Amino acid sequence: MNETLQAKYKEMYREKTTSIPKALESIRTGDHIVSAMAAAEPKGLLSHLHTTADRVRDVKVSTCLPMLPYEYYMNEEYKENFLNEGWFYTPNMRKMHESGTVSFIPNHLHLAGERRLDHRPVDVFVGTASPMDKQGYLSLSLSATYERRMIENARVTIIEVNENMPRTFGDTTVHISEIDMIVENNYPVPEFPSPPPNEKDEIIGKYIADEIEDGSTLQLGIGGIPNAVTRQLLTKKDIGIHTEMFIDGMVDLFEAGVITGRKKTLLPNRMVATFALGTKKLYDFIDDNPGVQILDARYVNDPFVIAQNDNMVSINTTLEIDLTGQCSSESIGHRQFSGTGGQSDTAVGAQKARNGKSFIALYSTANIRVPGQEERQRISKIVPHLTPGAAVSLSRNDVDYVVTEYGIARLRGTSLHERVERLISIAHPDFRDELRKEAQERMIW
Repeated sequence: MNETLQAKYKEMYREKTTSIPKALESIRTGDHIVSAMAAAEPKGLLSHLHTTADRVRDVKVSTCLPMLPYEYYMNEEYKENFLNEGWFYTPNMRKMHESGTVSFIPNHLHLAGERRLDHRPVDVFVGTASPMDKQGYLSLSLSATYERRMIENARVTIIEVNENMPRTFGDTTVHISEIDMIVENNYPVPEFPSPPPNEKDEIIGKYIADEIEDGSTLQLGIGGIPNAVTRQLLTKKDIGIHTEMFIDGMVDLFEAGVITGRKKTLLPNRMVATFALGTKKLYDFIDDNPGVQILDARYVNDPFVIAQNDNMVSINTTLEIDLTGQCSSESIGHRQFSGTGGQSDTAVGAQKARNGKSFIALYSTANIRVPGQEERQRISKIVPHLTPGAAVSLSRNDVDYVVTEYGIARLRGTSLHERVERLISIAHPDFRDELRKEAQERMIW
């Protein structure tokens, strides 16, 4: 490469490098800040954001899966200064919801960034990147969900360069000329290990795995059930990956020779995701790995793009499903719990694919705490009607397979009468008579 250009990019980088306090001086009252997603968020900048409270007010911060309990939204003292508006709630955000320091942004993930920009411009984008290469490019590393578009539209772009961030390929590439400020801050990349599957997870995982054919392309999330599915796929062949989230289980399947991508009809031989979240094992695997493409969610999660993968399989979970097939996957009554994310995107996309399948998994029961009682109460998660106020994350028109530890019910194309019978058959036996009675009284047929 031309040594003069190399020197130019190095000088440009040096001139843009600043301290965290100096970078935060660019934030003004009334600004809209957008942070990179999940483990790609800039820990240093967000940890110090509250220090600007003496001079700014009414700052909106758009986030998705924030990893840490940052002071700017965890401390009610800053309520008039900052509002964390999230595309997806985490435990910390749920904790702070009643304080009014956080609010939820309803969305389908493939449209989340686009619709946010339709609503209001982005003033400041903050994100992370791996170190600059000799051509002057940095990698946004663990997420391309909406980050590139925010950089293209932001008044100010501040990037926290961390030598521990993996270098990835796809829509994560950004040139030093596109960045306004660089903050160097080296720390271990936040990890999010998958919980080990329990007995119910293993049963559900086997039901799903038995329905997955060799040569299928998978979308999987994180949690005990998806983790159990990956463990049950070790005998499969030529599996491909086109997924919202790249997880540790996919590394295991690749190393076992299960994932090859040879039979994919869209981007064969490449594992496609819009963000990655897991442990160091995952981050080491995707580092400098051209076989993994981190691409914009507007592409990855578009149902019409997903549908171009023959034998596409989407696997998601829900909190509650009613006897007609409505899924509430993100709220418990009125209380926001997580988010729609890409559930509707991937479920619809998989069903549009040739020989595609979409699975919604849940335990048949849950143990809930009842005010004034010491012991928890067991309830059915298959219900006559959703809890009042519950958000419908996946409409009954878009549900295919439903799976509990008691079996699989396929709802695609079925009448209400058939749905009631099939869903009751996979409910916990202790609740089946009650569900039939409720269905009869409510005339769900």
